[in-house]
Amino acid sequence: MLDEPTIGLDPIARTSVWEHINTVRTATGMTVLVTTHYMDEADQYCDRVAPMHRGRIHVLGTPEELRSELADRRRAEGKADPAPTLEDVFRDVAGRGLDEQGLDEQGLDEQGGDFRDVRSTRRTASRVG
Repeated sequence: MLDEPTIGLDPIARTSVWEHINTVRTATGMTVLVTTHYMDEADQYCDRVAPMHRGRIHVLGTPEELRSELADRRRAEGKADPAPTLEDVFRDVAGRGLDEQGLDEQGLDEQGGDFRDVRSTRRTASRVG
């Protein structure tokens, strides 16, 4: 399991990390679970992708399957976008704005919390840790 192994790396180092991951996969036949926010990496290097939003997996498939399904759905809706990217797939899953993510205009979520709660949680965690 690799949690965002290329975060903060320059493009050359990112490529090197992925080459190493693929070398290990090829040599061992092992499955590697990777989390990433880089949709281009997921599209290029991953066999299957499971975009998550708010802690839940919404779709699962190969990058090509997910892009194709979105293209088909958009065509059925009369939208002309024959070549969506994996980033478009994620946007479709996650929604485009705060209002689609269960937040109102003041940034309050469905449970009544807001972005300031993050600061409070961090302060509490630093005192406990």
